[in-house]
Amino acid sequence: MALFGSRPPDPPPPPPPVPDRAPTGGEIPPHARERLAEMRGGAGKPFLFTSDLSVNEFLLVRRAGFDPLGLVIGSSIYHIGYQQGQYNQNQELGVLSQAMYAARELAMSRMEAEADALGADGIVGVRLEVSRYSWGENLAEFMAVGTAIRSRDGQSHRTPAGKPFTSDLSGQDLFLLRAAGYSPLGLVMGSCVYHVAHLTMRQAWKTIGQNMEMQNFTQALYEARELAQERMQHEASKLGAQGIVGVRIREGSHGWESHIIEYLALGTAVVPREASAEEAAWAWATNPTLTLSLNDAPGTI
Repeated sequence: MALFGSRPPDPPPPPPPVPDRAPTGGEIPPHARERLAEMRGGAGKPFLFTSDLSVNEFLLVRRAGFDPLGLVIGSSIYHIGYQQGQYNQNQELGVLSQAMYAARELAMSRMEAEADALGADGIVGVRLEVSRYSWGENLAEFMAVGTAIRSRDGQSHRTPAGKPFTSDLSGQDLFLLRAAGYSPLGLVMGSCVYHVAHLTMRQAWKTIGQNMEMQNFTQALYEARELAQERMQHEASKLGAQGIVGVRIREGSHGWESHIIEYLALGTAVVPREASAEEAAWAWATNPTLTLSLNDAPGTI
């Protein structure tokens, strides 16, 4: 049965190949290595950490049993290829989906390489940003930023692959997650760039003066979001996660034409762990409560 209307939708295209998160295409720059060496200390120099955590976040990360090591950054300036969408057809633009995915993976892998150089167990507060520059029409910088942390219990909290875990969790979220008996595995994501078909002249005339669902547009955006979420879930499954917390779905046009849009699904994959007696006590003492914001947010009612 079709989701909208009587015509069944076309089968979804296969997901783009997922590139390995290896810092290919360039090593850590010399000045970054110097910065990391200064933070590590040694040879008579004191340890020095940097962080974009607030004071409250910093204290909660420490309360969770971790020490901040330093702000870690990964960057990739990427040329995004061209793909023409058919005017009256809903379809994924696989060339663009792959470009957005690969560029973010390069930035993430370089951020992980910096954390690895610091001997970190993981990275918290990861932000993924995309910036356009005037150097070229199809050029964009993809940047991953977060705070590398290391556990004080002397045990490794890295992923099964031996890499620092990545997470967009705040200090408070990390503290509560561990107190509840879970550990972060990695930041997982799924991307889909989709072309939304234009209306024909006949279809446009039928909508004049009418209250009606625009089934063509609804189907396109529904399908694009589903593809992004499906790919995010696939990444989590590959990590052996039990679930994903803090899922967000972002949308953006990134300067493309009006009928091309990207959906990016992001979240932190988690697995159960055995909480210590102290963590269990803190979990009981810090039982989460519902908080309602009085600030208006776009798109809310």
